[in-house]
Amino acid sequence: MSTPRQPGGSGNGRGSGKPRPRPAGAAGAARPQPARRPAAGASGAARAAAGAQRPRTPRPRSGEPSRRQPPRRPAPPQPRLIKLGDPKKRLRLVSVAMVAVFSVFAGRLVQLQLLDSDELAAAAQANKYVQAKLSADRGSITSSDGVALATTVDAYDVTADPSLYPPDKSLVPDAPEQAAALLAPILNRSKEQLAALLHTPKTQWVMLAPRQSPETKKQITDLKSTLAKQADTAACRAQRKLVGKPAEQGGRQTVDAACANPLAGIVFQDSKRRVYPAGGLAANLLGYVNADGIGTGGLELQYQGELAGKDGHSTYAQVNGRMVPTAGGSQQSPVEGSDLRLTVDRDIQWAAQRAITDQVANAGAEKGYVVVQDVKTGQILAMAGSPGFNPNELSKAKADQLGNAAVGDAFEPGSTAKLMTMAAVLDTGTAAWDTYVEVPNTLQRSDRIFHDDIDHPTWHLTLAGVLAKSSNIGTILAAERLGADQAASNKVLHDYLTRFGIGQSTGLGFPGETKGILAKPEAWNGSQQYTIPFGQGLSVNALQATSVFSTIANGGVRVTPNLLAGTTGADGRYVAAPPGKETRVVKPETAKTLTEMLESVVSDEQGTGTKAAVEGYRVAGKTGTANRVDPKTGKYNGYTASFIGFAPADAPRVTVSCVIQDPKNGHFGGQLCGPVFKQVMEFTLKSLHVAPSGSQAPNLPVERKP
Repeated sequence: MSTPRQPGGSGNGRGSGKPRPRPAGAAGAARPQPARRPAAGASGAARAAAGAQRPRTPRPRSGEPSRRQPPRRPAPPQPRLIKLGDPKKRLRLVSVAMVAVFSVFAGRLVQLQLLDSDELAAAAQANKYVQAKLSADRGSITSSDGVALATTVDAYDVTADPSLYPPDKSLVPDAPEQAAALLAPILNRSKEQLAALLHTPKTQWVMLAPRQSPETKKQITDLKSTLAKQADTAACRAQRKLVGKPAEQGGRQTVDAACANPLAGIVFQDSKRRVYPAGGLAANLLGYVNADGIGTGGLELQYQGELAGKDGHSTYAQVNGRMVPTAGGSQQSPVEGSDLRLTVDRDIQWAAQRAITDQVANAGAEKGYVVVQDVKTGQILAMAGSPGFNPNELSKAKADQLGNAAVGDAFEPGSTAKLMTMAAVLDTGTAAWDTYVEVPNTLQRSDRIFHDDIDHPTWHLTLAGVLAKSSNIGTILAAERLGADQAASNKVLHDYLTRFGIGQSTGLGFPGETKGILAKPEAWNGSQQYTIPFGQGLSVNALQATSVFSTIANGGVRVTPNLLAGTTGADGRYVAAPPGKETRVVKPETAKTLTEMLESVVSDEQGTGTKAAVEGYRVAGKTGTANRVDPKTGKYNGYTASFIGFAPADAPRVTVSCVIQDPKNGHFGGQLCGPVFKQVMEFTLKSLHVAPSGSQAPNLPVERKP
């Protein structure tokens, strides 16, 4: 049974399995277009042609069932794809944007480099980093009880940057003069001085006034702020923009004075100021600092390294003289100086200073000094001089008042030096305290005739009496027996004088200290070999003379004097000073005998030091009245009056010396210095709570009949 063909179908026949050939002339897979109908009214030929072109659908044969073509299934939906933009367009867009950005940068660069360069350079000059010194706190100097005698407080250095003051920077023709006129009354300096500093070329820093008080800083700061506000008005800003522009554009060379701030270049730097809370108390010891805060006298100079510490520094940005905290910087912290604790007792120093000041005034003297020393330790408990000075008001002091005359003045000691001659006589066994000495009214030696301080008949004295009556002639006679001849005697005496520290540094190391004068024995001339035994022809300072008596009081052992008890470093640790060096000078028994002989000077009615007696205490001491060498002429002129002693003589604790130079109202040591010794010694013994003597003085006989 045959399968009927599918009429007019374009698909494959189900029976044959072969594709039907496409009509001739068909291009590719294009569908045949339906024939157009001829328009109405077309000719028959046209219609026939149109009909010939229309494909005819075969009709089913009669008796055959009608077969319909099955409906075509719709194609499945395809996924929707995102269509990308054109990359060339994107590249062109980015290129345009970059060109625009770089054009802005280039325009700004042209503006900065060409158009605004001068203005920006001026601004950069006013906005820069400054390095400031951070001063270390100078160490304090205290008395033995820790009370400050010299200390440091906050202060401010007033400085300036002269490079900001030329007309092209300050925008006014006379900025230095304007600033100087404003600062002069505040800093107490002349306008000319300040203006000259502000005109200093080729520098960005000058010191206008060091170590000013916080009040001074505030006064300048307030004035500076007021001027800055005045210069920051819209009118002033407009003027500054016109500076340097052509005249046709309204340009100008400077701004109005009301628009200037001549204090813009003033900078404050933290500093310190040295103050002395007790005023002139112990000023001769403490010394002073100079304008730069550096020790230039006394202990301030001697211990400059320890007191000064180490300065630090700070780098910061500043705008028109004002620090910019947010602009960064760096800082190296300073290291504080060490504190010094002295051996000086503040109360004893005050008593000594008052006593010598009053007596110098009463005696009409040129000057005077008192030294108080602990005989066991060698420590200086007081060292006072008159006239003194106040280191807080240094400009009011005279040059000859600034030193420490107790160690700086060299003078002939006179009769107080007889103690050393007697020490040599006793220690060598040449004589004993009760050795008989016949003392005539005058004595011929070499080319001179020697006298005592008063005319007298021949005295019949013990060696103790020679010391008690302070006989020059008796001392010469005793010293002549030290050796086989005069040359040998001179050598022995020189040896003992050297042991006592004469002609040598005391070991204190104080600035300006004199060693005194002691010639070699072979250089002693005809007069010196007889005058040196009673204290003329050699010179000492007051501390050397005091140390001689302390040596005897200490059983014949000399202890190097010292002023420093200890130091406290930046770490807060206290370090005690080493004890003074001890040197045996004479035998203990010699020192004991000499002490008893010295008591006769004070306790015996024939002694020259009766005014130095202290009630309740045994006192050993010696008066001195010497011809004074005038330092201006080098010739003898006037006197040096003195008294040196220690107490209690039975258990010595303290030595006190008094020296008065060139007095006009009297000149004897016992008369002028005896009362000063008494006043200071009495106060010192009570301050130290020293018990009164438990026995009476031996009162060695002064006279002895042959």
